[in-house]
Amino acid sequence: MQRLNALEEEVAFWQRFEHELQDLSELFQLAEQDESIQQELTDSLEQAEETFTEHESKALLAGEHDPKSAHLTIQAGVGGTDAQDWAEKLERMFLRYAEQRGWHTEIEERSTGEEAGIKSVTIRVDGPYAYGYLRGESGVHRLVRQSPFNAKSLRQTSFARVEVLPDLPETDVELDDKDLRIDTYRASGAGGQHVNKTDSAVRVTHVPTGLTAQSQNERSQMQNKVIAKKILYGKLLALAETRQKADLRKLEKGDTAAWGNQIRSYVLHPYKQVKDLRTGIERKDPDAVLDGDLDDFVEAELRLKR
Repeated sequence: MQRLNALEEEVAFWQRFEHELQDLSELFQLAEQDESIQQELTDSLEQAEETFTEHESKALLAGEHDPKSAHLTIQAGVGGTDAQDWAEKLERMFLRYAEQRGWHTEIEERSTGEEAGIKSVTIRVDGPYAYGYLRGESGVHRLVRQSPFNAKSLRQTSFARVEVLPDLPETDVELDDKDLRIDTYRASGAGGQHVNKTDSAVRVTHVPTGLTAQSQNERSQMQNKVIAKKILYGKLLALAETRQKADLRKLEKGDTAAWGNQIRSYVLHPYKQVKDLRTGIERKDPDAVLDGDLDDFVEAELRLKR
C-alpha cells in the first residue's frame, strides 16, 4: 500500500505539472502581444523549473529497494572522544533531514560514549523513498575542527562511518538458522524498567561472513530478534552488491574496490566548508548542513549514480 500510494502521488504530480505547462504555453502566446504580463511569465517559468528540478530527482530513484524505508547506522571511528561527539552530530543531522522530509524516525539501538557523544546508533527511517534518498550517504564522513575535548584546543580530524540499509518485509528475509549465532544481553539506556532486568537485547551474527546486527529498542526479545535479522539481511544484500561492483571494477580497471572510502569532508577550522569528494559539491555553510540541509549533496549523488 505504501508503494501504491507513492506511485499514485507521483503520477498525480506529473499530470498536474503537464496542465501547468499548457497554461504557461498559453501565457507565452499572450506575452508576445502584451508586454505587461512578461514579468508574470518569467516568474512562472522560474517556478516551473524549480518544481521540475525538485521532482526530477525522484525519477532517478529506480533501484529495486529505493522506495522502501531504511535503517541508518552511524559508528564512531578514529578520533576517540572527538569521533564519538562527531557521530552524535551526524545523528542529529540525519534526524533533522528526516524531519524536514516528513519521515518518521525511531532509535533501534544506541550506545553512548564514556565521556561524550555516541559509539554507535541505528535509526529506522520510515517514509517513502527513504532508502533511495539516504543510500548515497553510506561511507566515511570526516570532520576537521578545533577539538573541544583538548585543553589546548588543537585542530583534530575525526571519522565516523554511516551505513544505510533497506527496511525489508519479514517475508523477504530468508536466512539459514545454521549460519546464525544469536546472543542476548541486557539492554542499556532509556527504555523503561525492563531495560536493566531482562536480557531483551539481541545480537545476530552471520557466521560465514562475520556480519552482525543488534536491536534493543523493543521490550520483547522476539521482536528485537526479528528487527536484528532484518538489518542483518540488508547488510548481506549490500555486501553482495558491493562484491559485484568490485568484480566489475576489476574487469574495467584491474583494481579492487575498498571499503571505508571517505565520501565527504566537513571543515569547521581554519575555514568553513563541506565538500563531497564524489560529486565535487561544496558548501560554505557547514552549520546549515549539520542542521539537516542535505538536498544538494543527496541530489548530486543521485544524478552521478544514474
